[in-house]
Amino acid sequence: MSQAVASKTEYWITKEKKALELINLVGNLWFDHSVELILFRRQLVDARASEILNHHEYARNYINKPLTLDISVDLAKAIAALEIAPSRIDLGVLGKQWLTEGVQYKSIDDFVGDKLAGFIGKDKKQLKPKDVVLYGFGRIGRLAAREIMTQTGKGEQLRLRAIVTRENSDAAILKRASLLRKDSVHGKFRGTVIEDLENQALIINGHKVHMITSKSPDDIDYEQYGIKDALVIDNTGVWRDQEGLSLHLKSKGVSNVLLTAPGKGNIPNIVHGVNHLQFNTEDHNIWSAASCTTNAIVPVIDVIRKKYGIASGHIETVHSYTNDQNLLDNYHKKYRRGRSAPMNMVITETGAASAVSKVIPELAGKMTGNAVRVPTPNVSLAILSLNLEKAADNIEEVNYILKEASAFGPLAEQIDYSTSNEFVSSDVVGNSHASVVDAPANLISADKKNVVIYAWYDNEYGYTRQVVRLAKYLSNVIRLTYY
Repeated sequence: MSQAVASKTEYWITKEKKALELINLVGNLWFDHSVELILFRRQLVDARASEILNHHEYARNYINKPLTLDISVDLAKAIAALEIAPSRIDLGVLGKQWLTEGVQYKSIDDFVGDKLAGFIGKDKKQLKPKDVVLYGFGRIGRLAAREIMTQTGKGEQLRLRAIVTRENSDAAILKRASLLRKDSVHGKFRGTVIEDLENQALIINGHKVHMITSKSPDDIDYEQYGIKDALVIDNTGVWRDQEGLSLHLKSKGVSNVLLTAPGKGNIPNIVHGVNHLQFNTEDHNIWSAASCTTNAIVPVIDVIRKKYGIASGHIETVHSYTNDQNLLDNYHKKYRRGRSAPMNMVITETGAASAVSKVIPELAGKMTGNAVRVPTPNVSLAILSLNLEKAADNIEEVNYILKEASAFGPLAEQIDYSTSNEFVSSDVVGNSHASVVDAPANLISADKKNVVIYAWYDNEYGYTRQVVRLAKYLSNVIRLTYY
């Protein structure tokens, strides 16, 4: 090995050791203090050293500043030295501020103490854990189980206590455990799943989760399992109105219901980050997390609406096929969906346009929408053609506004932003945001009053993260956040 190669290898090893140091700090803060560190919304808890390095490379390119791993480690040490309340702190935002404002402080400890002054003291945020029941265990149910268990930490937020299915034989439990462990789209679950057949339960990451059989939402006594005041996340889609979902509330131990589909009637349809604060959690006990497409498009539309106003628009979604479609041509009650999903592009209806007005009432009657189902198993694309009330200067201005919204402010968890000319759908698998703006693809008309925005979304995982965020809000277990 040449001296130059040996030197580069040693340098890389030094960086990986520094990443391991950060991983240790991140883990201690998370498990001991319920303080989660992230980097421009990229997860650091349970990340590998190579992922940590890649996140920092992304951060440097994103803010065009030399945000190094050394800075992140020093910031994490300063945070660890404080008695911080349960919180979620973005080292990317904090690091950018340090690079900009650091000269005004005597030390990085003084800087962190000043920026996080409102987070110091355990009494700043008291969390009461919320029991959660997953009613149904399909695509969204299994991802929700993975995510809730991954985010358990000290157990001060959501606690998954039970999963309800139609069959609960030993063979069924073994099969569901296998489906939880491995997924063809999302890969292996980075945790442990042990079947406890004697007690009809799964032991997930050391936590006992009861497997319960039920034919109807109103025939379960959750209290016999030690479950009280629970939030039921109904991901079956069977019941979508007040009457049907109210059946859950008749079961002992249930206080709230969250539907993972568009709700009908007067059920609040919520896109977390956009309209969740408009509803008092005490005024309703049944909620809807809307649809994956609604969660993807509404945050982007809201940013454009607030800046330019929207006179009208059209939403075209290019959506991956779902279990609702057929593998081979067969009968289906809806037009075209009976044709083979893996072999065809299928035009179908979507409620995206009307769903937007449920979240942003002023857009009622201004939007149209349609959808095309395509032969991919996951990740979809929303194409938003928006006619502006106020002309934009150019597409660069529009992209800048969306980029800023993705990094700072109330929609930082909902909107991600890509500048890559090589971006494709598989790059979105596992992205935690509701949508990813594809900046190089965006267009503007000659009169500057029509923009076309391309927004990708993981219609399974990204949506599930939105469901979990809303579940935390409804359960009053949202931590303090520094974005």
